[in-house]
Amino acid sequence: MTDRLQMMVVEDDRDTAEMLTAYFEAQGYDVVSVAWGQDAVRLAQQDVLPDLILLDIRLPDMDGYEVCKRLRAHRRTQNVPVIFLTEKRERSDRLSGLELGAVDYITKPFDIQDLRLRVRNILRRSKYQTLVHPVTGLPFDDLVEERLRVMMTHHNWAMLTISVGGLDAFADRYGFVARDDALRALALMMNNTANEGQVDGETSFVGQLSDTHFVIVSEVTRGADLRERLAARIRQAVHYFYPAKERGSSDEPPPALKFSVGLITEQNGPYADKDALKVAGLHSVQPL
Repeated sequence: MTDRLQMMVVEDDRDTAEMLTAYFEAQGYDVVSVAWGQDAVRLAQQDVLPDLILLDIRLPDMDGYEVCKRLRAHRRTQNVPVIFLTEKRERSDRLSGLELGAVDYITKPFDIQDLRLRVRNILRRSKYQTLVHPVTGLPFDDLVEERLRVMMTHHNWAMLTISVGGLDAFADRYGFVARDDALRALALMMNNTANEGQVDGETSFVGQLSDTHFVIVSEVTRGADLRERLAARIRQAVHYFYPAKERGSSDEPPPALKFSVGLITEQNGPYADKDALKVAGLHSVQPL
């Protein structure tokens, strides 16, 4: 797996596409170029997720506005930065692109050095935003990796792993808004549980490993108590994760959200690295 940033160029003019591809590859990016909107949507949703998309508006099969709309409607690609590159100069065209969530709108002909700097700045902002999960706001990605790395250099730590199952079926029935509300409620519950009862000098960390897996890091003396209190709260509150109209319904049972909580400590190790630690945490979870 390459560490180079991934860029997609969606441009049906061969000369422009080849120029952009050659230039940004020379700048250290991995670039894939497509001429059709359908190909752009399919590759972004099914292949390597691009870090940024340069998108022409006039394409052979669908316009760039429709491509952007489809990217924003898909959970996997909804946060990928999109820069429109276009000959359309009207203010209404620019506003249409920005309203769809594009991060920039650049008209042709453009200054390639200006474009390079805009791309660089956008990717820097995007990298910062990925440090927290877009739904829950919990530390994510590099922040969690760094916290686990630091934790492994100390003694007497405990790590809870919390897993949520059944989210796909839940979202199919109630929609992604309800799904995200449930995840935010769980994140709030974990933060409240981790922060209650702390004394001076104690610190707890709540982070997110993926859309469905979370961690709480604390002192070993608090580990078992945190697990029990969090499990009790989830059991008591799970009813409220569902839309109000479903509570107490005698119709078809709603799709079940399944929660599991596990606990490991330094004494359960040693662990070779952060990846081994995360695997051990996931293996420790027990259904509530």
